[in-house]
Amino acid sequence: MLFWTALSLALSLRLALARSGVESSATASAPQGDLLFLLDSSASVSHYEFSRVREFVGQLVSAMPFGPGAVRASLVHVGSRPHTEFTFDQYSSSQAVQDAVRVASQRMGDTNTGLALAYAKEQLFAEAAGARLGVPKVLVWVTDGGSSDPVGPPMQDLKDLGVTVFIVSTGRGNLLELSAAASAPAEKHLHFVDVDDLQIIAPELRGSITDAMQPQQLRASEILSNGFRLSWPPLLTADSGYYVLELVPSDKLSAARRQQLPGNATSWIWTDLNPDTDYEVALLPESNVHPLLPQYVRVRTLQEEVGPERIVISHTRPRSLRISWAPALGPDSALGYHIQLGPLPCGSLQRVEVPAGHNSTTIQGLTPGTVYLVTVTAAFRSGRERALSAKACTASGERTRAPQSVRPEARPPEP
Repeated sequence: MLFWTALSLALSLRLALARSGVESSATASAPQGDLLFLLDSSASVSHYEFSRVREFVGQLVSAMPFGPGAVRASLVHVGSRPHTEFTFDQYSSSQAVQDAVRVASQRMGDTNTGLALAYAKEQLFAEAAGARLGVPKVLVWVTDGGSSDPVGPPMQDLKDLGVTVFIVSTGRGNLLELSAAASAPAEKHLHFVDVDDLQIIAPELRGSITDAMQPQQLRASEILSNGFRLSWPPLLTADSGYYVLELVPSDKLSAARRQQLPGNATSWIWTDLNPDTDYEVALLPESNVHPLLPQYVRVRTLQEEVGPERIVISHTRPRSLRISWAPALGPDSALGYHIQLGPLPCGSLQRVEVPAGHNSTTIQGLTPGTVYLVTVTAAFRSGRERALSAKACTASGERTRAPQSVRPEARPPEP
């Protein structure tokens, strides 16, 4: 008991000293990291669109510092097979990278993005490709939205390794799939924009990339309603010391949490946190070689992801019915809903997108006297989904406006 009390006091003192020191002498650090551009170079992209994307990439890198101790960039094409245009160690100046991007030729072929992502994972961590150990890794995927192979698993592999993923879609992609593929929160890492308006988002995206590549900095990513990931550059080794992480909620409603990690650790995931809550996080490197300053960051978890809990079917007619659900979620926490409806036991499905803030829709073009399975799915900004299903039956003759009493068939939350 005395040990933990002493440790608590020591950590609190270290945290206070660290904050005062950082606040009084904080200076902006030059970004340092490996930046990989993954460009859709397949036949699904027109030559004009590809030329506009090249201009956009050139605009992004124009104001970035390049060099061995700063930013390095690589470009990989998405096609039938991935193709490297240039590696990280090939160019050491912004102008050289811009010139290389300007002359990059479109590869055509299929859109095998999943294959290219697996290849990008190798490039980002391969010293033979000029990748560096211990620096932030950033992937910028520019796509027209479609892929011939699965994207989710290889993208998750990248994020699990600490890669920050930004996605720029020219407007024809699936919002829910791309939101899940981008780093969380999606509103910061996913951009939908017309190919002729790419230059509008360039300053904001460049700033976000630069923030993700700040060296010697504790940072949070994959922020959800109940947790987030922390990552930091390697400050210690397994033999030179250890880390202590401290997590303190601002509302003081729950106790502070501490975690000791080995010196070769560079990331940690906090889970089982409260939604919509500010947390103060401190990283305390305990070195037996030389003293190191603690680092800290403030993180706010997202609002609680509560999906639909009740479905009401009303205004049933021979060829239409109205679907309502509760609770209704606002645009600050949800991207929207997608409604899926299909006849039982089998038949073609209808899918309707409903924006956040609404909680009802009318489905037309149905078959009289038919039982349908209705599924309402809430899509959250974190990339997760929550769904609820119920059965509904269209009228066979006279119209009725009385709501049907339905028993929802709850589906387990998707991870």
